[in-house]
Order: sequence, then structure tokens, then C-alpha cells
Amino acid sequence: MKWNWIYGVVFAGALTIPMPAQISVYIGQPPPRVRYERRSPLPGPGYAWVNGYWSPQGDRYEWVPGRWDRPPYRGARWVRPRYKHHRQGWEVREGHWDSDEHGRYRDH
Repeated sequence: MKWNWIYGVVFAGALTIPMPAQISVYIGQPPPRVRYERRSPLPGPGYAWVNGYWSPQGDRYEWVPGRWDRPPYRGARWVRPRYKHHRQGWEVREGHWDSDEHGRYRDH
């Protein structure tokens, strides 16, 4: 009986661990060419540059300008969006912060 209670607590705790998620969106046309942007001055220590990218908005793309951003955790790096052609259209995988330490929390 005691072990059932312990197993239940451990299982319930495991449900609260964030799981990585990657969202893919399909759009009928390829993204436009990447825009060249000048980086603004570094606002301070601890910032990382995130390049601008085309983000799907309904059935079209909208440019998201580059920006300085603080990584959400130590060792995080920005993974740029990816665009891949499939039979049903262009798959767009949104950019996200990631780490080489895949066992830890990741902000997607």
C-alpha cells in the first residue's frame, strides 16, 4: 500500500516536467528571400543576436525583424526557423532556443 502511494507521487511529479515541442506549419508558397539587416548596438552583456526571419501568418509570410534577446537559460542558443518543401506545401518550423544538453528544460 505504501509503495502505491510513493509511485503515485513520483508519477504525478513526472507529469509536471516540461516536454519539448516543435510546431510545424504548412504554407503553399516558399518564403521570400531573407532581408539584410544591420545589427543595432549591443544593449549590454548577456544578449544574443536573433536574425530576422519570415514567419507564416495565415497563407502568407510576415517579416520578423532581427533583435537582441537574452537567452532564457545558460548555454541556450537560437535555432533559426527552417523551411522544407513537401507535397502539401512548405513546412515551416519556427525558430526556438535550444541547448546541446537535451535532458534539460528547453524553451520552444
